[in-house]
Amino acid sequence: MKPETTEWIDKAEGDRTVAQREMRAADPVWNVVSFLAQQCAEKYLKAFLEEHNIAFGKIHDLVVLLNSTGGLIPELDSQRQSLAHLSTFGIATRYPGAQADRRAAEDSMKTAESVRTVVRAKLQLP
Repeated sequence: MKPETTEWIDKAEGDRTVAQREMRAADPVWNVVSFLAQQCAEKYLKAFLEEHNIAFGKIHDLVVLLNSTGGLIPELDSQRQSLAHLSTFGIATRYPGAQADRRAAEDSMKTAESVRTVVRAKLQLP
């Protein structure tokens, strides 16, 4: 595996760890959980693209990233709506006007976990 791919994975795992920790906190900040879930999914998709030498820009739209795989991750095609929703947490909840609640955070984590599971399998990681 390329060193750059490993770095993307390490960063994604860090986002996941902090999001899980925040969910267990006495007073979770749901915006942060949703943001980190989006970041985890984004970095896993970018790890996949990196490993397959597929160029990508500084984008946060998970559907665009999935489309960039050229159909190499069909397991995620049925989750496009969830990926589009998760993408909104990459930017919107960092500013006034958008909020995530417990349900949004749980849904965000579920989608991120799905991306993680599929990409790790594709990259032959445990």
